[in-house]
Order: sequence, then structure tokens, then C-alpha cells
Amino acid sequence: MNKERYPLKTNICHANFEFESHGPNGTIKKVIEYYEIGKMPDGTAILNLGFGDWDDTLETVGDLTISNNADRDKVLATVASSALDVTDHFGNVAIYAKGSTPARTRLYQMGLNANIKEIETIFDILGLTASGWEKLQQGVNYTEFLVTKKKS
Repeated sequence: MNKERYPLKTNICHANFEFESHGPNGTIKKVIEYYEIGKMPDGTAILNLGFGDWDDTLETVGDLTISNNADRDKVLATVASSALDVTDHFGNVAIYAKGSTPARTRLYQMGLNANIKEIETIFDILGLTASGWEKLQQGVNYTEFLVTKKKS
């Protein structure tokens, strides 16, 4: 993706990433974690995308923290770039994402919709409605997302 993003640091297994958000509220350490939560019917691993601010005191990732560091688009682009790294490293995996609150899920959907043409050149994106999983469409509200890299 051609959006401005922060440099990522990853661990050797490409499942955990860190970066620093810079803005009016200072430097905030962000963490992205991927872990397997199941398998698709065809055996494809489903990886959960966890994301939030690092809390030094608790030594945990806070996915309910609101940073307001005036860099939302850059942060979302950085998280998206980690998905590219994960699919490049692991190959055929599905990435599951859902916000920690309905407002965050809506924010993720807005980010997907704003960049849909570029994203769909690389990924297939499904959204979950009361009727089930469907290809992501503008104007439909989704509660969860599933992303897979297009086959070349």
C-alpha cells in the first residue's frame, strides 16, 4: 500500500509487531499480535489480528485505549502493512479482525472502504452481517472481517 506508515519491528516468527505513534500526545508504543484461532473448512489457518497500545505498567496490550495522537490513518496503514508481512511470511492464511468496540469496528470498516480499490488488488475481504459472510461492499455495516491474500 502506498500510504504513509510507521516503521515496524517484528519478532523472528513474524507474529508480533511493534511501532511508535508520534503526535501531540507524545510517543506511544503500539503492538500488533497475530495468533491462530481456528481453521477454515479447507484447512487454512485463521489468524486473529490483535492491536493496541502497550501498557508498561501492566505489561499488556490495551485494545480499549484511545490515544488521539492525530495519526489515525498512518496507524491504520501500519497495521495493514503488517498483514502484508504476515501473509508474505506464512503464505495461505486468513486474517480475522474485529474492533474491541463497535466504534472501532466501524473505524476499521471506514479504513477498508477508503482504500478498497488498492486493497482489493492484493486481498479478498469478507465482512460478516446477520446473514453471514459476504464480499465487502460499500454501504453495508459489518461486525467482523476476514482477509485472505489473492492467489497469484
